[in-house]
Amino acid sequence: MSFDFDFELLRELTEARGVPGYEDDVREIVRRELADTADRVRTDAMGNVVGTVEGDSDYSVAVAAHMDEIGFMVRHVTDEGFVQVDPLGGFDARVLRAQRVTVHGDEDLTGVIGSVPPHTLTEEQQEKDDEVKDVYIDLGRDGEDVAELVGVGDLVTLDQTTTRMGDRVTGKALDDRICVFAMLEAARRTDDPDVTIHFAATVQEEVGLRGANALGVDIDPDLAVALDVTVANDVPQIGEPADAVTELGEGTAIKLKDSSVITSPKVHGRLTDVAEAEGIDHQHEVLPAGGTDTAGFQNTAGAKPVGAISIPTRYLHTVTETADGDDVAATIDLLTAFLDSETGEHDYTL
Repeated sequence: MSFDFDFELLRELTEARGVPGYEDDVREIVRRELADTADRVRTDAMGNVVGTVEGDSDYSVAVAAHMDEIGFMVRHVTDEGFVQVDPLGGFDARVLRAQRVTVHGDEDLTGVIGSVPPHTLTEEQQEKDDEVKDVYIDLGRDGEDVAELVGVGDLVTLDQTTTRMGDRVTGKALDDRICVFAMLEAARRTDDPDVTIHFAATVQEEVGLRGANALGVDIDPDLAVALDVTVANDVPQIGEPADAVTELGEGTAIKLKDSSVITSPKVHGRLTDVAEAEGIDHQHEVLPAGGTDTAGFQNTAGAKPVGAISIPTRYLHTVTETADGDDVAATIDLLTAFLDSETGEHDYTL
């Protein structure tokens, strides 16, 4: 399968480094891409990027996807040169063993999160649960060299490339760069809309939807649609089909709820109607845990109608996040069709 979208841009976005609060490299890519499609592009004090496409009416729609990825901040460097970290975002510490990382000190340094061989572990050590506070990063240098290059507050990102895997794409930070990519593609296809559209690349979602909360006030849209990945537990380890949430290859996911938001029924209803009318493969998402930027817009500036479109993704919050190419294309198609058909006259009140 040849993806019918710009895979190289997707690779650039996902391989860029940008933990919460330090999304600089991703922000530059977003600003570059929006400069070609938006009527104006601005960046606020938190680092959110908003590209506005002026419509024929004052009615405004915010479309949001977050730029940040989970990562770490250095909290201590031992005398021997091992680095200890504080998490920026929700990590399952079990997946950190034997991972390669980049420590962004005075220069970018390759490091590894070591894993002690099982030969020497005591029974107590074998039974102990992994925790981020117990992680030590080995930079392959002695203590004096590390002390000159790394200090408290430096950032750490997981190291992984993005590649095709059959009809799918796998890598780090698909959460949520694959949705930033979908948003940029929809912006490129949006021409002379009936309503004003704010394409927003947000910051600090992984630490509490902070960028979206600010934009809910600053943009104050009439309608908001957020894009994020969602769980696809359609793998052998998950025994109950209901726990899969979504399935790869079954289309884009229209969110009904997660732990942060219940989407507006009239909004997800219209998203479903558009998908059916346009013949876009889709599924409905009920996510038991996890929040998205959708919630950031729902009530920060008064009650607002909100909806969300999700890209089903396996292995979330690891460096092997995996999504289906057709689901990505369906997400771009649905967002574009929804925006093209938004007149500002749909009544989303209940």
